[in-house]
Amino acid sequence: MNATAPEQAAPATRKSTARRGPRWRRVTLRVALGLVLLVLVPVVAAGSALRASYAGAPADDAVTRGKDALWLGHAWLDGRKNDADLARLRRKVAGTGIHDLYVHAGPLEHDGTLPASAYRNAGWLLAAVHRELPGVRVQAWLGDKLVRQGEGGGLWLGSPAARDAVVASARQVMRAGFQGVHLDVEPVRTGDRDFLTLLDSLRPAVRSEGGPLSVAAQQIDPLPSMHSASGALGSPKWWTQSYFGDVARRVDQIAVMSYDTALPWENLYGGYVAQQTRLALQATPAGTDLLMGVPFYHTDNLGHQSRAETAAAAVRGARLGLGREDRHRRNFGLALYVDFAATDADWHAYRAGWGARG
Repeated sequence: MNATAPEQAAPATRKSTARRGPRWRRVTLRVALGLVLLVLVPVVAAGSALRASYAGAPADDAVTRGKDALWLGHAWLDGRKNDADLARLRRKVAGTGIHDLYVHAGPLEHDGTLPASAYRNAGWLLAAVHRELPGVRVQAWLGDKLVRQGEGGGLWLGSPAARDAVVASARQVMRAGFQGVHLDVEPVRTGDRDFLTLLDSLRPAVRSEGGPLSVAAQQIDPLPSMHSASGALGSPKWWTQSYFGDVARRVDQIAVMSYDTALPWENLYGGYVAQQTRLALQATPAGTDLLMGVPFYHTDNLGHQSRAETAAAAVRGARLGLGREDRHRRNFGLALYVDFAATDADWHAYRAGWGARG
């Protein structure tokens, strides 16, 4: 009997094991499903909200106020462009609301200085634009990659000497004939006090030379504390709305880089631009020009899907956001990025969606 007891017990043990296995699999599946839903539900909700933001018709009066801008590449200042190129540019912008050209005059050296050789063809461009595009301002687009203390290969704004050099570079291009300075240093982390300190010195310096200070701005948190989540992943993509306002109060123009969103569909991207427009309008003082960026380029990578981030969606999204938040605001425009990658379809979307200069 003792010899047979284990054999008699074996079937019961196998039966118990057979029952335990499926039960634990069911528990595991439920936990996995719960985790998926935990991630998926907010994503679906956010997607639905963006689609809703893109719905409806823009207001009829949400059209150009003559405050628009166009980023121009460095070829305009290094001798590669000529009078024939300017004639083509004149045809592109004729009748539109383009008021400012941000011409790449840098990059700055990592110590904040700027060699005059970087914009050696400025005399030709400034004279030609004044002749062919009267009323259009030419601003010097200055920028560099920002780094933290101790890092190499970029500009550290924590250095008072570097900040002073950036201010001196701004004065330098203004005295060369540019009519404003457009600063694009990246990435600026939300809450960066050194950047605000630079702007506090830079704006009066540029104004004393007779022009406006413009700045390229990062996007505003689409959800609470998104900047914290992205920062933890090593990508300081978003600013808080409060910090956006801190920057906007220190400049004459602020242009939101409302592209490179990684969104996969056009209606989501357009809804996102509408949302960003509303958030930016809420934070920008009435006396500061607010410009929303429009993608005039077609690179495809993880951060930018050209089939989704279209010029047409950006224009429509900006119109929707403007009409819902502050439809009568005059200090508002679109900033088109960038001239050398733009297609005829991009220009058509801008003209057709945003209208002609009034």
